[in-house]
Amino acid sequence: MPSTPVRDRLLLAGARLLEASDGGDVSTRAICELAGVQAPTLYHHFGSKQGLLDAVVSHGFRSFLTTQDDHRDGSDPIQQIREGWDRHIQFGLEHPTFYAYIYARVGQGTRCGVVTDVEAMLLKALKPAAQQGLLAIEPSDAAAEILAASSGVIMSLITDPEHGTDLRMSAHMRDAVLSAITANNDAHDEPASAATAVASAAISLSSVLDHAPDVLSPTEMALLRDWLMRLAAR
Repeated sequence: MPSTPVRDRLLLAGARLLEASDGGDVSTRAICELAGVQAPTLYHHFGSKQGLLDAVVSHGFRSFLTTQDDHRDGSDPIQQIREGWDRHIQFGLEHPTFYAYIYARVGQGTRCGVVTDVEAMLLKALKPAAQQGLLAIEPSDAAAEILAASSGVIMSLITDPEHGTDLRMSAHMRDAVLSAITANNDAHDEPASAATAVASAAISLSSVLDHAPDVLSPTEMALLRDWLMRLAAR
């Protein structure tokens, strides 16, 4: 691969070895040998072997999402979130070694870099729903809940060969999480509906303010955001 940029060679080598490892360890030496570089080159581009493998999985996940997004209808934010959940599940089932790697190498207080990337993607998808007043909780909290629940579903499915292709559990969990994070204005529960409506409105205004940072002074903006956060929390 002499004409391929060094960084891409390292990513390709890491991907091949990770896929072939079947859950086992991938050594720095093996990656460098396959890429035709020395270890300092890997550290220069990625900081560590962990950084390289995180980049491999993140790149694979982003590429997968790009191919899945070609024919999406962006008119319904909640449907986009629902479809995003399903794509996340699909990626985990189609790439179980990659996905298992994400959670097999983390420790107490240490997050895999890929998790941060996925949360950022979720936040981007949740913003339109927040701006339309469709969320009952802050987008950051919604993203964390979606990621925790969907990751748990994927790990359950890929470790259970007998039920690994049965997606009913995923659908049930998805709908339960969406029900919990979205505004629910059922007429039979007026007090809860009023509280949810106020929280949704506060979250919506907070999201819209991201696109109009100069409408208030910095002090006024900080005060307003504090009030909005309190209303959303209540």
